[in-house]
Amino acid sequence: MGVLLLGLILGACRRSSPSPVTITFLDPEWSHDSSGRSEAREAELQEFTRETGIQVKHLPAPESSPDQLALIRQLLQKGTGSPDVYGIDVIWPGILRRYLADLKPYFTEETASDEPELVANYTVDGKLVAVPYHTNTGVLFYRADLLKEYGFRNPPTTWDQLEKMALRIQQGERAKGKKDFWGFVWPGAASEGLTCNALEWQFSAGGGRIIAGDRKITVNNLGTIRAWEHAAHWVGWISSPSVLSYQEWDAINAFQYSGTAAFWRGWTSDYFLSHPVISPTLHESGVTSVPGGSAGRVAVVGGFGLGVSHTSIHRAEAVALVRFLVNKEHQDEAARSSAGPPQWPRLFDLPPVLRAYSRFGISNVGKRSGSVARPSTVTGENYERVSRAYFQTVYSVLSGKANARGAARALQKKLVAITGFKAGPVEKGGSER
Repeated sequence: MGVLLLGLILGACRRSSPSPVTITFLDPEWSHDSSGRSEAREAELQEFTRETGIQVKHLPAPESSPDQLALIRQLLQKGTGSPDVYGIDVIWPGILRRYLADLKPYFTEETASDEPELVANYTVDGKLVAVPYHTNTGVLFYRADLLKEYGFRNPPTTWDQLEKMALRIQQGERAKGKKDFWGFVWPGAASEGLTCNALEWQFSAGGGRIIAGDRKITVNNLGTIRAWEHAAHWVGWISSPSVLSYQEWDAINAFQYSGTAAFWRGWTSDYFLSHPVISPTLHESGVTSVPGGSAGRVAVVGGFGLGVSHTSIHRAEAVALVRFLVNKEHQDEAARSSAGPPQWPRLFDLPPVLRAYSRFGISNVGKRSGSVARPSTVTGENYERVSRAYFQTVYSVLSGKANARGAARALQKKLVAITGFKAGPVEKGGSER
């Protein structure tokens, strides 16, 4: 599949027409997006062509993130003849920095209004390799109807509260005959999704960022160990043992379509679906920030930016497309804000990326939510190996194949070997705001 896509893309890129200018946009979000965003994107590109006269070839990418990265890296390495504009996952800037143009001179005004941490994540060695586009953070979806039925006025703000609520609801629903009902579902397969989940557990417990911004490896600490042990206790108790095989869509299906879970750790992109598929739990669901621990509540940052190949022969036109799409996204966000919060899902104690809705009387109580980036920029081209070592280690703890203390110690040594960085203490506070 990847070879076929590569051939189609290169073939499309080689076709030339003297007039008008045609640029190519490789869009990892396009081919497998069932939210209605695909149709909206096509309409936006047609509008861009009407306004500028610049034609856009809109190309898909494979579905999985590793396959997307492999294809994009292969295309960028080929140089001339590759696509002009790329969707860049928030964890790819350090990996692809050598092949992408510096967009800082073109987007000073636009990036000034973005979250500083987000812009920093797309900045490598002072070079802005992509402009933030579709931002994502982790959130907790919950069954508002079940919380009310079992006597809970608000969703959980801590992991301890989530355990209590999940267990009571799970026991009650099973007493009704729903034997396959579980309290909490989340993607626990040994993959990038587990890195996101485990970093939230670890960071909120005071365990730090895995690798700090000063290149100190901080994963071997008591906060991290306790967080992993805490999560391992969920498996077979409030989370199905099969959660350790769940990818993102498995967790979505369990909560949203089969209705067999009370809580689900998802993403804000799941909240912002343009045309949600009608499901049995659609109008009974709510969303809140990811629960926290002793260091507060924190959500991992995800999403995509837009980058331009440094070998593009149509850089001005490529930059114009990036500017158009980014401004269009900002306009859409403003329209959503002015319209007020939608009826679904019920919003509560919002993460920062949903802050626009806080002006409409939505409840915000408990500890303030923060965000944390995966250590992709600081580790650069080593990030894939770093993340793989991390999620495989966490998985070994969750599955009972390793104890957390020994696993954290072994992981720290492995990360030192991969990166060449030194081990160091966790930053005071353990939380990023």
